[in-house]
Amino acid sequence: MKRPGGGMKHNMLKLAITDENALYNSYLPFLKQGGLFVPTDKTYHLGDNVFLLLTLMNDSQKTPISGKVVWINPKGAQGNRPPGIGVDFGEMDKEGATRDKI
Repeated sequence: MKRPGGGMKHNMLKLAITDENALYNSYLPFLKQGGLFVPTDKTYHLGDNVFLLLTLMNDSQKTPISGKVVWINPKGAQGNRPPGIGVDFGEMDKEGATRDKI
């Protein structure tokens, strides 16, 4: 398995956003194509490819998202920040479909 960032390893995550406040707290607007913070205890490296199944609020349909890890909050991060990763939609979502749905 290639690492880091070369990405033969694909990691699958699930994220259910249940209300607008949770969406606001998870969305990463500073990324050109958008992105989401995904709470997880798993270990990732910058550049890892991930596959995310996203459920938005009252939508029962899961939205598949491929992206790259661009941010890491490790366990025990300062300020009691939750462990997790920032996933950039970037190259995987050039048309902005995922960002538009969110």
